[in-house]
This record gives sequence, structure tokens and C-alpha cells, in this order.
Amino acid sequence: MKNTLSAAPNKKRNAVLTIILVAIIIAVLCMLQADTAKHNYAISIIERSLIYAIVAVAMNLLTGFTGLFSLGQAGFMAIGAYTVAMFTIPVETRPAVYYISGISDSIANIQLPFPVALILGGVFAAVLAALIGIPVLRLKSDYLAIATLGVSEIIRAVISAPQLDRITNGSYGLKNIPGFSTIFTPTIITVICIGIMVLIINSSYGRAFKAIRENDVAAEAMGINLFKHKEMAFIISSFFTGIAGGLLAVYMRSIDAKTFQVTLTYNILLMVVIGGIGSVTGSVIGAFLVNCGQEWLRFFDEPLIIAGVQIPLFRTGFRMVIFSILLMVVVLFYRRGIMGTNEFSWDGLGRLFKRIPAAFSRKRSAKETGGDE
Repeated sequence: MKNTLSAAPNKKRNAVLTIILVAIIIAVLCMLQADTAKHNYAISIIERSLIYAIVAVAMNLLTGFTGLFSLGQAGFMAIGAYTVAMFTIPVETRPAVYYISGISDSIANIQLPFPVALILGGVFAAVLAALIGIPVLRLKSDYLAIATLGVSEIIRAVISAPQLDRITNGSYGLKNIPGFSTIFTPTIITVICIGIMVLIINSSYGRAFKAIRENDVAAEAMGINLFKHKEMAFIISSFFTGIAGGLLAVYMRSIDAKTFQVTLTYNILLMVVIGGIGSVTGSVIGAFLVNCGQEWLRFFDEPLIIAGVQIPLFRTGFRMVIFSILLMVVVLFYRRGIMGTNEFSWDGLGRLFKRIPAAFSRKRSAKETGGDE
């Protein structure tokens, strides 16, 4: 009875704190949107972080919650990106984009609204995932990672093939893609996508995914259809990865096959690992940390002159050296990621703040005890 009574005020407090946090976020976004010219750089970082948050959570759904190590995210992002680009570029500007071989008559006059094109890109990525998942998902561990990595490279090669010049514009890429009209567009889409994935993770299907992750033999003995649920997780993850790819195309305004190289997948994997494999909020935090960190450290790429002497370390590329060192430090102190398998909660944040002074007091008492001896 006592625990029930104490839990009620905590729920009210947490609800109030959540409302305040949401209000602050909305106020900040409104402030940035009010003067886009002045805050263009900050808006750009936030939009990119939001896009990568979707694909990081999608990858975590597959890797962290289902135990399937896939490295095909870049390929599925490419499908979503090219779908959105091809069907949202204004019809009147397409001749200037497909200026080498021309554009295929089948898509020349088809222009779709952005939401429709975005969902279509996710559907195309999900359909391809369903097809390749039939042979690929029978593999495990490193073999699955290598297979999906190969699929990603095949997708990229097909997109840039000369035979598809009139559809994907081959190696020349696509430009004149309409951008976001407001910062709230990617924000709302990100909230919806991550919200749907959270609902799936907390559903009976999500519990089946976690059972497969823990022990697939025991899960199968309990009556869980392994292939069905692995295929389902793969399709869901690919769908939202395709959505993120479509958003990335709109964010960048121009894309080509080189945008979706293997390094893109590694960058997404880094966000998942830093945030915590098996944590949705960890993936979101990891996406913002990686994207913001790379930008905040950009001053290391600029030459530094002190008293007429140029510091040799400050040059192009030194930013990534510092960034890599910081990531190593984070991994050393948080070996399971910042969030581990936990999710953000106000109670957990409160316990964290309480542990900090307690840790200092223990150190101080230990020193005093050592000094008395």
C-alpha cells in the first residue's frame, strides 16, 4: 500500500517533467524556425541527427532486440532515397537533371506528394528485404553480416549501372530535390517512426524478438516461429531504414550512389553501439552525439597560429582524430554504451544525480581513513 501511494506522486512528477521537456523542445524549434537564415547551421545538424536517429533505432530493433547482425542499412537507405528523389523532383526541372541519357517515359510525368513518396520508398525497401531475407536470414552471426553487406553493395552497384541511367540517372546522381519546408517536418516524422517502433518492441512480437535474441533454441521450443519473426524484424527495420533514406535525400537536396557506401552503415552502427545496443533512447542519444560531435569539433580542422607559430596538429582531418579518441574514452567507461539496455526515465536520472555526491563522499571517507592509518 505504501509503495502504491509513493508511486502516484512519482508518476505525476514524471508526467509534469515530460510536459516541460516537450514544451522546451518545441520552444527551441520555434525559435530556430523563426529565423532560419541565422540558425541555418543548427537546423542542419538537428535535421541530420533526427534522420540518423530513425535508422539507428531501426538497426537496433534488428541487432539489439532480435539479435540479427545486419550491415545492409546503406543499401536500404539508398532505395528510399532514390524513390523519394525520383518522384518528388518537379517535372519541369527533370530535363536538367537527366541531361545525359534523358528520362524514362514511365516516370517522366509522375510526381508524387512527399508523404506518399516517402512511404513508397519504405515499402520498396521492405519488399526487397522480404525477398532477400528468405535466403539470407538462414545465416547467423558474421555470415549474416557479410551477406547483408554484400546485398548493400549490390544495390548501390545496380543503382549506378549505366543500364538504369534513364531511371536513376546512373552515376550522375539526382539533384533539385525539394527540401524541408520547416524543421518540424523531420521532427514529426521522426517522432512517429520511433513511436511506432517502440510500440512494436513492446508488443507480443517485440517480446518474441527478444526471446530469439536471448536464445533462439529456447524460443523455438516455446513455439515461436524463428524464420517468421526474423523475417518480420528484417522487413520492419528495412521499412524504416528506407524512410530515413528518403528523408536524407530531402535533407541533402542531391544524392548519388557514393552517398550510400559501406562507411554510412559503419557510422550508423557506431551510433547504436555508443548509445547502447538494446536501448531505443540510447540510439537516439548516440545519433545526436555522433552528428553533433563531428560538427562541434570542426575547429580542429582549421589552422591554429599562436605567437606567429602554426601548431602542426591543427589541420584538415585532425577533427576525426580527436573525435575517435573521445569515442574510445566513452567506450572504455561505458562498455555497454551510454544507456546499455536501459531506457531513459526521470527516476533513473534522479538516481544518477544521487549517486554522484555519494561517490565523492565515499572517496573522501576512504582518503580520510587512509590518512588516519
